[in-house]
Amino acid sequence: MQYCLTLALKNDPELIKLYEAYHQAGRVWPEVIKSIRASGIKDMSIYRLNTHLVMILDVDKSFNFDIKAKSDLNNEKVQEWELLMEKFQKVADGRENNKKWKLMDKIFSLHEQ
Repeated sequence: MQYCLTLALKNDPELIKLYEAYHQAGRVWPEVIKSIRASGIKDMSIYRLNTHLVMILDVDKSFNFDIKAKSDLNNEKVQEWELLMEKFQKVADGRENNKKWKLMDKIFSLHEQ
């Protein structure tokens, strides 16, 4: 199964450059990578156009957004990473909106045609 999510970055070229640097191969913290893989995510890609990010997730049958969110809340390193990333991301203040990445609706699939 595949999911697509979106998020906006702050409109600051220097912050965007640093955000991209954090996401280069080998730069994402190993604990974060381990958490992603353990959740049932088989592959993840992030694309950027200006301040607009799109994340593509390829997941196996075990993947569940709610379970992943609970696991992340209990992982100190993942929480540290998320807090670090928030300085780059355009997100609402406050933890009541902890779903920064918004799930996009799929409106077309060539395979389904």
